[in-house]
Amino acid sequence: MKKPKLILIDLDGTLVDSVPDLAFSVNSMMEQIGRATYQEAQVRNWVGNGVERLVKRALLNALDGEPAENYFEKAYPLFMTSYGQHNGERSQLYPGIREGLDQLKSAGYQLGCVTNKAEQFTIPLLKALGIHDNMGIIISGDTLPKKKPDPMQLLYAAEHFGIGSDESIMVGDSIHDVTAARAAGFQAVSVPYGYNHGQDIRDAEPDAVINSLADLPELLEQALRLAT
Repeated sequence: MKKPKLILIDLDGTLVDSVPDLAFSVNSMMEQIGRATYQEAQVRNWVGNGVERLVKRALLNALDGEPAENYFEKAYPLFMTSYGQHNGERSQLYPGIREGLDQLKSAGYQLGCVTNKAEQFTIPLLKALGIHDNMGIIISGDTLPKKKPDPMQLLYAAEHFGIGSDESIMVGDSIHDVTAARAAGFQAVSVPYGYNHGQDIRDAEPDAVINSLADLPELLEQALRLAT
């Protein structure tokens, strides 16, 4: 690996375990439409492709497919209202996140959060968990016309800091993060936890896999030592 100047980090499944809040809101929605609720573990398998897809999966009790349009149109606003009210109440930072962010910031790296989550949920969640101010840029799923796995968000962040793609890293939990990194010319670092629908993230062939963000500073220092 090459030591970077810019480190972009995914939100859900990488920085934050947001499933508890999402599951609460899914079940609130299901109760309001008169349907059975789910265990948190089941909702966990459906997270990772945005809240619209999450709602559709909950309505279908399946990973793929499309519910009836009128059914979705009734349910989706109920989910959005609940999630807007409870976002950040049950979510937690993964182990090592605060330590890793502090170490990376102290070491002089430019940091940013790049997520497919809508801004109306991204900013409150980052603030609720006390890591909003660690980020030099925050790019949400509706900030730009395209989002991961498209490289647009990553390239926009690099341009914002005036840093080349070859000096940038994307850290994430899913194949979308690796795909976006490759398309943008970034290095890709993955975490093995998070929301990748049960698939081993190593199969996506990132440049490195770390068990915690707290492991990233040492990985980058090793890269520097090997290069000199």
